[in-house]
Amino acid sequence: MTVDPMTNSGNPGLENTIVAETRVPEQADSSLVGPQSADEPVDAWDDDELEPSSLFASDESTAFLGSLLFHLILLLSLALVPLAISSDEDAVVLLSPPQEDFVEPVDWIDEVTYSDFLQDEIGINSDSDLAMAEASAEMFAELPEIPNPIDLEPTESGQIMVEKLFTPAVAPLDKMTNQKGHVGHGTEGAKGAVDRITFEILHALEERPTLVVWMFDQSGSLHRQRDEIRNRFDRIYTELGIAKRSEVDAFRRNSNDIPLLTSVIGFGSKVTLFTEEPVEDLDDIKSIVQDIPVDSSGQERVFTAILSATEKYKSYRRPRGQLGPQRNVLFVVVTDERGDDAGMLETSIRSCRKWGIPVYVIGVPAPFGRETTLVKYVDPDPNFDQTPQWAQVDQGPETYYPERVQVGFTGDFKEEPVIDSGFGPYALTRLCYETNGIYFTVHPNRNVNRRVRSFEIESFASDMKYFFDPAAMSRYRPDYLAADDYVNKVKSSPLRQALVSAAQMRPATGLSRPRTRFVMQSASGLAEELTTAQQQAARLEPMLVQIAAILEPGMKARETETSLRWQAGFDLAMGRVLAQKVRTETYNAMLAKAKRGMPFEKPENNTWVLEPSDEISVGSKWEREAALAKTLLEGVVQKHEGTPWALLANQELVVPIGWKWQEEFTKIEPPERRNPGNNNDNNNAPPQDDQRRMIQRAPSRPVPKL
Repeated sequence: MTVDPMTNSGNPGLENTIVAETRVPEQADSSLVGPQSADEPVDAWDDDELEPSSLFASDESTAFLGSLLFHLILLLSLALVPLAISSDEDAVVLLSPPQEDFVEPVDWIDEVTYSDFLQDEIGINSDSDLAMAEASAEMFAELPEIPNPIDLEPTESGQIMVEKLFTPAVAPLDKMTNQKGHVGHGTEGAKGAVDRITFEILHALEERPTLVVWMFDQSGSLHRQRDEIRNRFDRIYTELGIAKRSEVDAFRRNSNDIPLLTSVIGFGSKVTLFTEEPVEDLDDIKSIVQDIPVDSSGQERVFTAILSATEKYKSYRRPRGQLGPQRNVLFVVVTDERGDDAGMLETSIRSCRKWGIPVYVIGVPAPFGRETTLVKYVDPDPNFDQTPQWAQVDQGPETYYPERVQVGFTGDFKEEPVIDSGFGPYALTRLCYETNGIYFTVHPNRNVNRRVRSFEIESFASDMKYFFDPAAMSRYRPDYLAADDYVNKVKSSPLRQALVSAAQMRPATGLSRPRTRFVMQSASGLAEELTTAQQQAARLEPMLVQIAAILEPGMKARETETSLRWQAGFDLAMGRVLAQKVRTETYNAMLAKAKRGMPFEKPENNTWVLEPSDEISVGSKWEREAALAKTLLEGVVQKHEGTPWALLANQELVVPIGWKWQEEFTKIEPPERRNPGNNNDNNNAPPQDDQRRMIQRAPSRPVPKL
């Protein structure tokens, strides 16, 4: 029996099986079967008349391809449905440029530079080619926050799905945790900060039309900076005009829109909008800034102003029914304080991140570990007395909780200087950091090479003695975390918890001016003087002992702490507290030793002088503590060079920690007697002619609340 390999005609059972499995409706296309009579119906699956090659090449192939195409279209449709319905109409992204069009690089943009120093020219006209040192979390973080590439599993959707995944994102910015701003960006004047902001505006204009909202602190202490910025507007908008004439792609794509709009807001005890609608004309902008009134309330509601501006201008980011952003919006805040409404910080961050609005702050450096500084105030009206006065202003601290133990005493018995922390006030700096903006610490007398004298401080600037290189300080960036996250991070480390707890103690002033010279006129008189001197030390000892006990648990965690900032902060605090504790307690002990009686080696001497010394002769316990304090302080100087911690540690080491007695001779003379009848005529009033010739001083008025 011959068996056909295709039809199995030699095996009826096998033939029936194949036919049963492959039968299709009788309405099959007649082209798929053999020849037939027009009058006679033919079974579409008659094996005797069906050509084997046409069955598989025509029937099954066409059916298979049709089914595959139908299911592929169905799968693609189902895959694209979630992407179509998951877009958030209220969300925008700060740093995702539109990718539907290719933007050719513009050569002139690369020529724009910016500088810390005051420049007569800006942008491509700048005469400085030094790059600005920026404290960037991504640049210096121990663990980089660069997201890993997405691992895609092969899908039947193929390249269509890949392209859909990488279209511009529309998720809220608060879901993009790796976009952070820059902090610790120091400049000598507001002009340098404005030049850098101009650079940022140029980049924003490359993407799409832009709205810049200027927010000015209306306090009297900001008078100088407002004038600087207003005078710089000519340069700013001239530079932006250069971009417009060069036909940057952003201008070509949006020819029907005004490329750059500006709005001005003032804030003090209340928030004032000075432009009902954003303006384009430069003269209008300068006139508005010129006429901003001074607010003497002493309040700065900066975060209220930011929230109000976000609500006002969010429609410029994405109008209703529009998928992509209409304009870039930038906030520029000009202030010299930390703000009185910091409780609205988190709300401000969420609002700005949701609408993709970066915040740039032209502010002041926060004093290291302090809340307040003294600002040199000179009446802006020349008709009044121009004598400098000093007013207290809230400008710090740079951290959420204080991290500096306040022990104002240093080894040379001088008051601890006010120094630059390297960063701005915590709340405003964190706002810039979280919204991908920049905080500029502006001080006209910034000098990282030497101490700044008080007479050198310019008007309306804070009295800071030392400044530090931003490049060195970048590794010591504070933890810009939400309150709960910061507290949890502190509680997770015994060292950090000990430092923060000690920093919240009231200041321990130490032996500010201890008495060190005692003349012996009589044994009882000397003992009484020594007892009086001991009383000052006795009052200070308990506080220093308590702070040292609070810090002690952190010693066990020193080796496991990885943050340079926390390492430097704890070692400085423990070293200084131990040094002052030993100085105070050994001072008391040395006075007690003198009270028990000490003979002079030379009979003619009659004076005991207590001098600082590395020698500890009154107890081995104090000797060990002095050695530990010295080791910690020297370590801070060596490991953290060029920082505030190293500066204070070095000052603490200027004078040895211990004491020793030296003897001298003091000539004792009887007090000079005065003649009670000798009248002094110098107190008489000057003659009337002299009074008329006296210079008439300009009237003075009290310093307003700053």
